[in-house]
Amino acid sequence: MVGPIRPQFVLFGSSIVQFSFSNGGWGAILADLYSRKADILVRGYAGWNSRNGLQALEQVFPKDASIQPSLVIVYFGGNDSMLPDPLGLSLHVPLPEYVENMRKIATHLKSLSQKTRLIFLTAPPVNEEQMRKAFSGIMRENGRTNKQLQMYSDACVELCREMDIKAVDLFTSMQKRNDWSTVCFTDGIHFSSEGSKIVVEEILKVLEEADWEPSLQWNSLPTEFEEFAPYTTARV
Repeated sequence: MVGPIRPQFVLFGSSIVQFSFSNGGWGAILADLYSRKADILVRGYAGWNSRNGLQALEQVFPKDASIQPSLVIVYFGGNDSMLPDPLGLSLHVPLPEYVENMRKIATHLKSLSQKTRLIFLTAPPVNEEQMRKAFSGIMRENGRTNKQLQMYSDACVELCREMDIKAVDLFTSMQKRNDWSTVCFTDGIHFSSEGSKIVVEEILKVLEEADWEPSLQWNSLPTEFEEFAPYTTARV
């Protein structure tokens, strides 16, 4: 551990999180924005679903840790939504189990400390044609569809409403851009820099509107060693 101790923001989820520092990713954008203010920690695991996340939860977020995160941003749902495979090879998690897994994840994270805040990201849409080309021979035909993704996204939003958790409805917000399907992905699933910009915009909206004390907005957090800086860089 290096000092001084800053607030920790942990990104927890599957490949959408693991790759969040690639291609101008949303994790990298947050790390830049919160430079000298908070540490952005990535706990992303490609190929995981909510079942995997729940199984590893206490190892990733031990209750007896000396420092608990100020913010945890959680993403699971895309892999869960994949259609079942007759051979049992799919990452599919039935919708009721997905909801319960996310409920248990939220309950554990809420118990870490009174100051640990949560944001859940819902499953985003995909470009199905681009995805089929990129994953030909790897992913089963029609293994992931926007119809299924919307069901899991809606269920996540409803759970967040029930548990008083901040939600970012990526399925809806991403499609507000007219050209979303052609500019938001590198392979039909994972975000391009344009897709990541939407993710960050939606996260920042939540942080701005939340009535959390202390506030976790980037411009509300102190700048580390600001008194030593020969100049300051303004952000707009």
